[in-house]
Amino acid sequence: MNGHHDIRIGTLVPAHDRTAEVIGQLLPHGFETFQIAFGRSVGDIDLAPLAQSIRRVLETHPVGPHDLPRRVSAIGVYGNPLTSPETVRDWERLIDAAASFGCDIVSGFAGRIPGRPVPDSYGPFATVFGPLARRAEDRGVRIAFENCEKRGTWESGDWNIAHAPNAWDAIFAAVESPVLGLEWEPCHQLVSFADPLPQIRRYASRIWHVHGKDANVLWHVIREHGIRGGVPYVQHRFPGLGDSNWTAIIDALRACGWQGSIDIEGFHDPIMRNGFETTGQVAALHHLVQCRGGQFVPNPF
Repeated sequence: MNGHHDIRIGTLVPAHDRTAEVIGQLLPHGFETFQIAFGRSVGDIDLAPLAQSIRRVLETHPVGPHDLPRRVSAIGVYGNPLTSPETVRDWERLIDAAASFGCDIVSGFAGRIPGRPVPDSYGPFATVFGPLARRAEDRGVRIAFENCEKRGTWESGDWNIAHAPNAWDAIFAAVESPVLGLEWEPCHQLVSFADPLPQIRRYASRIWHVHGKDANVLWHVIREHGIRGGVPYVQHRFPGLGDSNWTAIIDALRACGWQGSIDIEGFHDPIMRNGFETTGQVAALHHLVQCRGGQFVPNPF
């Protein structure tokens, strides 16, 4: 293997009229991949010129400091496709446009019927994602479900059922397609007090994309208020500032033969924010690069 071609480190960039310009400003810092995030809706964004402008700026810095080609890793939209026809159309548009961005992953929420237990959404999920999976298969695209609980529980929630292993097993059974997988993130496991490593070992073959975000569990708050006392008991952090062992996470991914991108999900850290946002993202990049093994050194034999 020549360099760290198995696991690349990048960041999320919001989709707007300055996306290509922002990527151009981030490239000199060493980011290797970029996920383009459309928020809750693609809206009236014209995808073809956006993709063209992004690929053009990537061509100006085709190789990063670790000899890795720069590229778009994924594109994603994060509405609720089980309640919003607009979000379903957004999924269709992104699946159709993925190749123009040079990627084969479209990510987002699996959706949820609001206010109902997770299993009540399995039928509507199959109705929506059966056709979307076939569309993705036809275009060589993979669908990655973000594992954020969006403050929901098993009993009730508003946005996403794909936040726990039992639900993952159920949705993969509801729509039997090789293109369905996960956009997995250890931060959300910490929030649920789950060890991320067993999940990697079990689901590595269905993890298409990894979000680089971490969390601190505020045990002093839990000891005083518990987790249902109305006081936040976790805070989301950049990798390197939270409780996750990213060396162990990357080791577990590599041990499973995983290949893909870990893209830093910014704009959540309560300390490294506002004027320190890019400083935090670059520090997280350096941390993840070291956890990946640091500078690649080719064998002399």
